[in-house]
Amino acid sequence: MRNTVPSSPLKIGTRGSPLAMAQAFETRALLMKTWDWPEEAFNVVVIQTSGDRIQDRPLRLVGGKGLFTKEIEDQLLDGRIDIAVHSMKDMPTRQPVGLVLDTYLPRADVRDAFISQGINSIGALAVGTRIGTSSLRRRAQLLHVRPDLDVIEFRGNVQTRLKKLANNVASCTFLAMAGLNRLNMSHIAAMAIEPEQMLPAIAQGAIGIERRSSDTEIARTLEPLHDISTGQRLISERAFLAALDGSCETPIAGLAVLEGSDLLLRGEVLRPDGSEKLSGQRRGPIASGAEMGYDLAQELLSEAGPEFFSWR
Repeated sequence: MRNTVPSSPLKIGTRGSPLAMAQAFETRALLMKTWDWPEEAFNVVVIQTSGDRIQDRPLRLVGGKGLFTKEIEDQLLDGRIDIAVHSMKDMPTRQPVGLVLDTYLPRADVRDAFISQGINSIGALAVGTRIGTSSLRRRAQLLHVRPDLDVIEFRGNVQTRLKKLANNVASCTFLAMAGLNRLNMSHIAAMAIEPEQMLPAIAQGAIGIERRSSDTEIARTLEPLHDISTGQRLISERAFLAALDGSCETPIAGLAVLEGSDLLLRGEVLRPDGSEKLSGQRRGPIASGAEMGYDLAQELLSEAGPEFFSWR
């Protein structure tokens, strides 16, 4: 049944990078198809965040994940936008009072992509090769298997990082396959790295839509977009992350997959220098996903001890 077209455009808030815009347009397209609304029923609002402005320092030194969400959430809270579209791997595990994240689009490819000019695998890298990444997780995972590599800070969106590669700032980098697919750029990946080799970031490949908790009309509009299986997986992964007090200062990886009526959660934590890795897994009923995430986190925390995450 056709839903009544809004009397004023529904305002979709997003960061301004090409990938963020692609995610906002994907959300808009799904809403148009679901409710038979024209494109004119929407207004995509670009919001610059602190994380976008600050490019000369590692995120862990200037505030972590919230740097990519605060300005957007401020506009959502005060009504300047109606919904916010986020990469879920960028989202803190707690939302501000008055906001809720309860709509997830179908999850895309969870794998990391290895990007290089002329080198087709991590194993083929020569000793001392300079690798660029802004991800503490990827840095730690890479150094865990290849401590002989030179890993440098590599901030910026997809296009900025590719330009840095072209300018020989580094020889290789990593990006998310999901992002490359959404930008129709999957061809630039030298290889996609399977989770067994590099466990992805929590919620990698997933798009979340945030709204005001009091806005029942928006809740009704978004409800058909929610992918239940993605939500079930993210509940477990984000419970694992929350129990570890995960932030941009913490090398954490995790992935939940559905196997019939069961859920399998794998997780790991690493020392920031890659010198040690602790990992584990839980399997159980899908409905127990959050409990499994919490339980696995407690196990790894007890093994790690208080000094595990300290920088040297």
